[in-house]
Amino acid sequence: MSELMFSLNATVPIFVMMLLGVFFKKINLIDDSFASKMNSFVFKVALPVMLFHDLATVDFSESWNGGFVLFCFCVTVISIAISFVVSLFFDKSIRGEYIQVSYRSSAAILGIAFITNIYGTSGMAPMMIIGSVPLYNVMAVVVLCAFKPGEKEDTKQLVKRTLIGVAKNPIILGIVIGLLWSLLKIPTPEMLTKSTSMLGQVASPLGLIAMGASFDIHKAFAKVKPAVAAAIFKLVGFCAIFIPIAVALGFKNEELVAILVMLGSSSTVTCYVMAKNMGHEGVLSASTVMLTTMFSAFTLTMWLFILRTMGYI
Repeated sequence: MSELMFSLNATVPIFVMMLLGVFFKKINLIDDSFASKMNSFVFKVALPVMLFHDLATVDFSESWNGGFVLFCFCVTVISIAISFVVSLFFDKSIRGEYIQVSYRSSAAILGIAFITNIYGTSGMAPMMIIGSVPLYNVMAVVVLCAFKPGEKEDTKQLVKRTLIGVAKNPIILGIVIGLLWSLLKIPTPEMLTKSTSMLGQVASPLGLIAMGASFDIHKAFAKVKPAVAAAIFKLVGFCAIFIPIAVALGFKNEELVAILVMLGSSSTVTCYVMAKNMGHEGVLSASTVMLTTMFSAFTLTMWLFILRTMGYI
């Protein structure tokens, strides 16, 4: 019951924030123009600052586990490949969004909170984040550029546009600067740490409210089939494939919980923010984020119960 209540406490407020966006739009407190500007601010400022803060304040030398990081990286690559193959069964215009929401978890936000609640410390969450989150963001830019709807161009132009998009993407820049800051051990003044922390904290609530304000329930039903397919892979499919492999490789306790969160937590709201700001409709992203947010409390608890019952955590 305690795990269920924690999961509900972690996910229900997220869904409530999205519903607030819907409500604010309904009472004309937010219009489409304001929601669009909120999305742009989150994408260009708040999220990059949050990623910079998270990476710049991690000391890689203290708890480095190369095998675990490599496992997280490889699993993420395979998950992206599986998502790409499944996306071929859907219309090309939504492939970029489908691939992103199928593999990309809210690991950085939910992961540390979830593990800390169980073990009292962040455990292996920072290592999981290093192995997966930078790749999450880089590949999100790649697939959203590569499958941008309404454009036809040859391979050379596509590669060029994709590389330019990756290099100029604010989120990628936030990751690169944060990693370099940490690796070079550049001193971080407390004023800078607090400022970036405060600015980064607005990313999720603003993004959620903007997503709710932009959400069109009628359009969501038009994308229900790919949204349900993505949600099933996100919450159940990848866990069923990779957790037995992780167990066979000897991962347990904090490592296994970190892998569970990486594979089976809800799709991050960043999926919607990036999709909207990179020329996609965003409806599939919003629908999948809502579905995975609603049901992840129950699926995460189910996986946690199974792993505890079998004595792996």
